[in-house]
Amino acid sequence: MTTYFRRYPLSLLVIIAIVYLSFFNPPKTGMDDIPHLDKLVHLCMYGGLAFMLWVEYLCRHKRFVWQRVLWGAVVSPIAMSGIVELLQEYATTNRSGDWLDFAANTVGVLLAAGVGQYILRPRLPGKKSGQR
Repeated sequence: MTTYFRRYPLSLLVIIAIVYLSFFNPPKTGMDDIPHLDKLVHLCMYGGLAFMLWVEYLCRHKRFVWQRVLWGAVVSPIAMSGIVELLQEYATTNRSGDWLDFAANTVGVLLAAGVGQYILRPRLPGKKSGQR
């Protein structure tokens, strides 16, 4: 477990921030009137998390193992977002789960996966396509 703290410190900070932001009671602002702004925020939060996972994985591992990246930087953030939405719905009184939030989270993760695979990975030495 301490290996994860050493290899993925920024990703863990992003996870902590997302969990905090997902359960605190946000103040009302003038931006509440902007339609679907919260969906953009969800996309950015989970896209940012997945992007950070990609960056830390690619920088800290000599070999690229697609299955690890798939589970660690794609499936896990999507699962986390689903769990957070369910907890917001069933374990809080001030928040509610939303399928569109989950969809925005998933789109953010998938966009980050595309950036990681097709932009970041080819630019790092030793991580080019076809190498493990």
